[in-house]
Amino acid sequence: MSESTINIIYISIEGNTRSFVTGMQDYAKTQHAADETNPLITLKEITEQSDFEIETKPYFAFVPTYLDGGNGIDNGVKELMTNVLGEYLSYDQNPNACIGVVGSGNRNFNEQYCLTARRYAEQLDTDFIADYELRGTSVDTERIYNVMKERLAALTN
Repeated sequence: MSESTINIIYISIEGNTRSFVTGMQDYAKTQHAADETNPLITLKEITEQSDFEIETKPYFAFVPTYLDGGNGIDNGVKELMTNVLGEYLSYDQNPNACIGVVGSGNRNFNEQYCLTARRYAEQLDTDFIADYELRGTSVDTERIYNVMKERLAALTN
C-alpha cells in the first residue's frame, strides 16, 4: 500500500497558525510511529516571497482570519494580510487540488470567527471542514488530524 500524506498549505501572520500546524505535524509523527497507516503531514508556508506553483497533490488550506473594516455580514469585508494565500490557492489549477479548508481565529469576534476561511472555501469550491481558536489545543490537533485523515482516505479509496 502506498503511504498517504496530508499536505497542508498555510499562512501565518503572528505565528499562531505555524505553531498549530507544526504541532499537528509532530502529532502525526507519533500516530504514524504507532501505526504506519496513519499519514504524515507535509507543510508549505506561503509568504509574500513565495513563488506561485501548481499544486499537483491534494492539500488542505489553513487560513487565519484578519479583517480590516466591515463585519462580513451586512457591510462588507476587507481582507487583511492573507491575500497572498488567497492568490496562491486560486492560482492556475490549485483550487482543484484543495480538499478542505481549516480556519482559525478569535471567538471574541463572534460572526467574524473563521470568516476568511469560510470565504476561501466558497471561492475554492470546497468544504470548510474544521476550526480552532488562536493556537488551538491538543484536543483540536487530534480532532482536525482525524478529520483530514478521513477526508484523505475517502479521496484515495
